[in-house]
Amino acid sequence: MISGARYGHTNLIAKDWRALSRFYQEQFGCTPVPPERDFKGKDLERGTGIAGAELRGEHLRLPGHGPEGPTLEIFNYNVLEDRPDVAVNRPGFGHIAFVVDDVPAAREAVLQAGGRPVGEVVTLTNAAGQRLTWVYVTDPEGNVLELQSRPK
Repeated sequence: MISGARYGHTNLIAKDWRALSRFYQEQFGCTPVPPERDFKGKDLERGTGIAGAELRGEHLRLPGHGPEGPTLEIFNYNVLEDRPDVAVNRPGFGHIAFVVDDVPAAREAVLQAGGRPVGEVVTLTNAAGQRLTWVYVTDPEGNVLELQSRPK
């Protein structure tokens, strides 16, 4: 095991990092962790493998884990690649999940804020009899979110 390993952050590359950051703040209560980041130069180019790379954005503290909890890093590069269509079954990182009180209400809030639907609200029961209500939606830039709750 790697000594001292602990979860730090998840990164989203945004077309408009300020607008996407605002979405996560307004919808999920994420809070900015200063300072804003503004990187460019040879070290960034070497680290990313992208000639002429410039990177701007910020970290947002995710809700529910206190002042030292993990962050969502939202960055924008000066040059962006095209993104493929949304697919929840594409290998690699799939989605970010938020636990909410009311899945249908949270889904509607995300859609009203510019997100898009992916699937329908469903409730699944695992082999231990535990139920989970959830739905996939996207944020305004097409990143997949899971909204979930455990029915009482």
